[in-house]
Amino acid sequence: TEDRKFDGFFETMTAGENLQIGELTDKSNPVSIVSLARARELAKQWGERLRLKQISERARMIELSGGNQQKVVIAKSLIQQPKLVIFDEPTRGVDVGAIVEIHQLISDLADQGMAVVVISSYLPEILAVSDRILVVKRGRVVEEMMLSDATEERVMFAAVH
Repeated sequence: TEDRKFDGFFETMTAGENLQIGELTDKSNPVSIVSLARARELAKQWGERLRLKQISERARMIELSGGNQQKVVIAKSLIQQPKLVIFDEPTRGVDVGAIVEIHQLISDLADQGMAVVVISSYLPEILAVSDRILVVKRGRVVEEMMLSDATEERVMFAAVH
């Protein structure tokens, strides 16, 4: 989600509880059991995988840093085992350390064969995580280039002209 605080998580719930909601979303049974033990297990598992830093396992999402909130939002989607992930402004409002970790995660997902689309207004981010770049202007693709052919100048020229 472009706005993680509005659309990405339940702020008064813990990371584990948010992750469990992501897991329950994927179930075909509409009446699933919510388990605090399962929430803790998910928080531990995904916390280790994404290097999530929490005050405590009972910390509410609103108490986490922007980078850790974003990692939980990403994990909540990944827990559903999608074939395609669309990241919309994945590092907006996160600290520099989390930016590096999120970029690495995006690259790892693509390396594992997952289809990954990154939408970002931050040009260095696009150049850091892309194999192929599509420049969109007024809802239309105006330029397509491989990373090997992309420069900041070329991308900006396509976006402006």
